[in-house]
Amino acid sequence: MAWGQDPGAGVHIKDDRGREITLAAPPQRLVSLYGGLSEVLEALGLGDRVVGRIQGDNTLKNIPTVGTHLQPNVEMILGLKPDLVVQGGVPKGLPALRKLEAEGVPVAMFAPHNFPGLFTMIQRLGVLTGREEAAAALNRDLEGRLEKIDRSLQGTRPVRVFFEVRYHNLLAAGRGSMVNDVITRAGGINIVESPKKLAPFGLEALIQAQPEAYVIQQGPMNRSPEDIYTRPYFQELRAVKNRRVLVVDESLFSRPGPRSAAAVEQLARFLHPEAWKR
Repeated sequence: MAWGQDPGAGVHIKDDRGREITLAAPPQRLVSLYGGLSEVLEALGLGDRVVGRIQGDNTLKNIPTVGTHLQPNVEMILGLKPDLVVQGGVPKGLPALRKLEAEGVPVAMFAPHNFPGLFTMIQRLGVLTGREEAAAALNRDLEGRLEKIDRSLQGTRPVRVFFEVRYHNLLAAGRGSMVNDVITRAGGINIVESPKKLAPFGLEALIQAQPEAYVIQQGPMNRSPEDIYTRPYFQELRAVKNRRVLVVDESLFSRPGPRSAAAVEQLARFLHPEAWKR
């Protein structure tokens, strides 16, 4: 239900826990416990209403930090007197959410793992915050950019891709991740078949799979990945031999948000440079 449809009734949505979140008025003091949500709130024109963020979230500066996404500080959050807290679906953070709800603070959890989930997250945040038109415009822009990429890629052959989340104790993006949808929409196929968001992947299995392209994220989960061209045994990979290796920004690729279409654009141009030479 949108603001204004039933005066005095407020609005309600269901979050990704299946919980119904009801607000009597648009929130004026928001706490974001996920960087992607901060980016969406800023894109909706709500940056000035965000009063708290997690460590490492540099989307909105000069506002207090309230712990990490794994361990948000409940006391600090309560001290900020928020009328809505939004969280990005981190299971280890759920105990903190329950404590906040016990104190009467509305909490909405969103955990999109593909573009349809991202679009519904943006739409629901628009409803909750009274920014429905801005949310609809943002979704139209993202959908338009994806459609443009899709048109450019018509007639191309999908490229088999491995996406490195972390090098030491090799960890890959599985098919339950936003990265998987980015790969697919960029004209690739994720060689990792695990339905999970993250999947351990052995070097022997990687060499046997022989991806055609190798993508390395760099960020908090993979701060200083070693040069792939000097790693032991990685020279046996076809992607390395052919120098089809791309290093990308972790926050751009792994964080569902307004910049996710830009991740698809970057990867599509890397996987299919021929599509932009027509």
